[in-house]
Amino acid sequence: MTVQRAVQAYLDHLMVERGLSRNTLASYRRDLDRYQATLAAAGVGDLAAVRPADVAAHLAGLREGDADHPPLSTASAARAVSAVRGLHRFALREGLTPDDPSREVRPPAPPKRLPKALGVDQVERLLGTAAGDDPLGLRDRALLEFLYGTGARISEAVGAAVDDLDLGAEHPAAVLHGKGGRTRLVPVGRYAKAALEAYLVRARPALAAGGRGTPAVFLNARGGPLSRQSAWTILHRAAGAAGLPTDGPHAVSPHTLRHSYATHLLDGGADVRVVQELLGHASVTTTQVYTLVTVDRLREVYATAHPRAR
Repeated sequence: MTVQRAVQAYLDHLMVERGLSRNTLASYRRDLDRYQATLAAAGVGDLAAVRPADVAAHLAGLREGDADHPPLSTASAARAVSAVRGLHRFALREGLTPDDPSREVRPPAPPKRLPKALGVDQVERLLGTAAGDDPLGLRDRALLEFLYGTGARISEAVGAAVDDLDLGAEHPAAVLHGKGGRTRLVPVGRYAKAALEAYLVRARPALAAGGRGTPAVFLNARGGPLSRQSAWTILHRAAGAAGLPTDGPHAVSPHTLRHSYATHLLDGGADVRVVQELLGHASVTTTQVYTLVTVDRLREVYATAHPRAR
C-alpha cells in the first residue's frame, strides 16, 4: 500500500474508532504529511518499503530543521515521532506491512527538568504562615518544619511514627522510611525540633483523643493518620498565604521543600555524597541534578557581583 493511502486509512481509524478531536487529527495530519514528504524525498512510496533508517532520518530532520521548517523542540519532535510510530503499528496490526520499521526508533527523551527550589527568604515566609496556637495550627507548623528540616518526602512524613523521632538526644534525629523499604537516619534541626516538641506536647494528645490510637506522628482532626492529600492541602494553603505560586509550572508542591532542602545544603557547602545520603537516593546521579541548580546560582552571583562579568 502506498504511504499516502496508509496515512489516510490511519487517520480514518483515529477519527472513527478512536474518536479524536478535529484539532488532534489536524496535528496528526501535519506530522504525517511531513513524514510522507521525507519518504518521498528518499524515493520511498510504499509503506512496506520503509526501513528503520528512513524513520531515524526523519527524526534527525525534525531536530535539525530545513529551509521550510525550523528545528523542532524535543517535545514537538517526540510528538511527531509518536504519530509516525502509531502509523506503523496500525499498518502492522492491519496486515498492511510485514513489520514495524519504527519499533527501534525511540522518541527523543525530554531534557531533565531542574527541580524548583524556593529561596531561603521564601521558605521562611512559607513556614511563618503556620503560626496558629491551636492543635491544627501547631500540627501544620510541625509538618512544614519537618519537611524542610529533614528533606523528607511527603509519604515519609505522613508515614513517620512517634517512635521514629529521637528529639531528646544530643543530636536530634528521625528515622525515615523511604522507597524500596530503605530506611535512613536524618538530623532534625533546631527549628523543626522546637515545632515538633510543641506539637507533640500541646496538640497531638488532643487530636489523638478523638481517634482509635495510631503511632503516626501527624494526625488529622479526627485523630487518624494524616493523609498525603491532606498534607498537600496544608502546604498549598501555606503557600497561598505566603504569596507563593499555587498553580502553574512554578506552583509550590509537596516536593518543593525537599528540593529546597537539597539546594540550600549544597549552596551552603555540603558535599553531594552527604546530600545523597540525607535524601535517600540510591544513586548519586539522582542527587547531582541539584548541583546544576547551584551552578546556575553561582552564575547569577558572578554576573551581578563581578566588575568584568558583563
